[in-house]
Amino acid sequence: MFPLEIIAEERIREAMARGEFANLPGAGKPLHLEDDVMIPEDLRVAYKVLKNAGCIPPELELRKEILTLRDLLRTIEEGDAKRDKIRELNYKLLKINLMRGRTVNLDEFPEYKERILGKMAGRKTG
Repeated sequence: MFPLEIIAEERIREAMARGEFANLPGAGKPLHLEDDVMIPEDLRVAYKVLKNAGCIPPELELRKEILTLRDLLRTIEEGDAKRDKIRELNYKLLKINLMRGRTVNLDEFPEYKERILGKMAGRKTG
């Protein structure tokens, strides 16, 4: 532990012993922590700082939406709702690739990859 951390911990323990934290608002109530499990661990601090400043980069927000959509798709039954979410996910993946200045990688669009490759193969032979 760093010396500053040791001092801080000691002061906190002393304040707790004096009861200075006993009547704080929200005492005994659950904490409302942000759900940041969808944000890569190495970006969490930067994300929180930017969010607190009201400046979330569009790419980071879009990445979070993509991860949320991917998780949602694992739970949705086949049908129109799932197809709509797949289209939404594909649009967001395309958008984030364009924001990054990257070419489109078909591996990021598995729902369409086989159909696209099949059509391309059909045109070559037919």
